[in-house]
Amino acid sequence: MASDEFTGVVAFITVAQERSFTRAAAKLGVSQSALSQTIRTLEAKLGVRLLTRTTRSVSTTEAGARLLDTAAPRLAEVQAEMAAVSEMRDKPSGSLRITASEHAADTLLWPKLANFLKSWPDINIEVAVDYGMKDIAAESYDMGIRLGDEVASGMVAVRVGPDQRFAVIGSPDYLAIHSAPKTPWDLEHHNCVSFRLPTYGGLYAWEFRKAKKEIRVRVDGQIILNSLNQVINAALNGVGLAFVPRDAVELHIADGRLQELIPAWCPMFPGYFLYYPSRRETSRAMKLLVEALRYRI
Repeated sequence: MASDEFTGVVAFITVAQERSFTRAAAKLGVSQSALSQTIRTLEAKLGVRLLTRTTRSVSTTEAGARLLDTAAPRLAEVQAEMAAVSEMRDKPSGSLRITASEHAADTLLWPKLANFLKSWPDINIEVAVDYGMKDIAAESYDMGIRLGDEVASGMVAVRVGPDQRFAVIGSPDYLAIHSAPKTPWDLEHHNCVSFRLPTYGGLYAWEFRKAKKEIRVRVDGQIILNSLNQVINAALNGVGLAFVPRDAVELHIADGRLQELIPAWCPMFPGYFLYYPSRRETSRAMKLLVEALRYRI
C-alpha cells in the first residue's frame, strides 16, 4: 500500500469513528479542508463513495461500512504494536484521558497528579470532569474514577481513596432562623439545595441509614445545582441545607462556618475506584499512573 493510500485509510477511519470532520481533523492535527481532500482522493482511487455527508452528520456508505469493519481492527493492531515499541524507550511517554467526578478530581486526582507530572514529563494527561457514567471505551477514555458502587462489571477496579461519609450541613445563619432537623423526615420542612446528577437520572435523593433502616429522601428547595462546589457555596451562604461528602466541608465544619446535622443517620459509601476495561492493553504510562493513584492505608 502506498503511503498516500495508508494516509487516506487512516483519515477515513478517523472520520467514520468520530462521525465528524471537525473532530477528526482536530484528532489528526490537520485542517478540515486538507482532511476532506484526502477523503476525496481515497474515494476517487477506489471508485466508490465511502462517506455520506450532511450539514449535521457524517455516516458511512455500504462500501464505507465494509472498509471500516475490516480496516479499523487492523489499524488498531498496528497502532498497538507501534505504541508497544515506543514504550521500549527509556522514558515512558504517551497521552492518557481520564474522566472523573468533580469531587474525585479535586480531592484525589489533582493532589497526586501534580507530583506525577513533574516526575514523568513525557506523559500527557487530559482530565474531563463529569458526573455522568461514561462508556470510556466508546468515548476514547483510558480510565475513569467513580464511587465503587458505580463501577460497571467487566472493569478492572483499583481503589484510589478511602470509604466516604456524607454529611447534612447548614450555615449558622440558616439554622438561626430554621430549627435544626433531628431526623431525615424533618428535611421535608427545610429549604434544601438539590444536586442534579446524570448518574441518578435526575435530582439526587439523599440516602440515609441507621441500624438496618435505610431511607431515601427527595428533598425540595429553591435551587438546583450540578456542581459540588456550587452546592457547598450555597450552604455557606445560608441558602439552605446540603448533603455532601464530609471531607469536602471538614474545614468549614471545624471553623464553624457550617454545622453538621443528623450525623447518626449519615452512612458510609464505598470510596473512589479507578477503572478501565479488563481486556484493555495497558501502556507503561498507564501502569505508572495507576500505581501513583492506588490507595494505600
